[in-house]
Amino acid sequence: MTLKQQLTDDMKAAMRGGDKHRLGVIRLVLAAIKQREVDERIELDDIQTLTVLEKMLKQRKDSVSQYVAGQREDLAEVERAEMAVIETYLPAQLDDAELDALITGAIAATGASSPRDMGKVVAAVKGKAAGRADMGKVSALIKARLTG
Repeated sequence: MTLKQQLTDDMKAAMRGGDKHRLGVIRLVLAAIKQREVDERIELDDIQTLTVLEKMLKQRKDSVSQYVAGQREDLAEVERAEMAVIETYLPAQLDDAELDALITGAIAATGASSPRDMGKVVAAVKGKAAGRADMGKVSALIKARLTG
């Protein structure tokens, strides 16, 4: 079952179960997926669908930080609840040890030795950690490893 099919099935289950919050979030996700399909005139596969989900999650994280800075905890809670629903469709995140091993392997495979080689290492890690790690954090770890 593809991720889009799972989302559609979960939307139907939320409708039947009367879970309005979950239903609303799933509808937002499906609308974002449909929008990208229409814009690019393609049918999204699971990897592209995960990219859409990651983008939505990042938007929610940014919104939470803005709401907290603006002392609007009520709105931040709504965003956190949406994040929880979106995260159920993302693969499990890599822990620090797995991420460290992945970076070490990528550095060895690309022969990187200086910060100028960072792009090669990030590209190698991105292919293996797609959807399972925050690439901002990965980039920072790679930079620290190559400079130090």
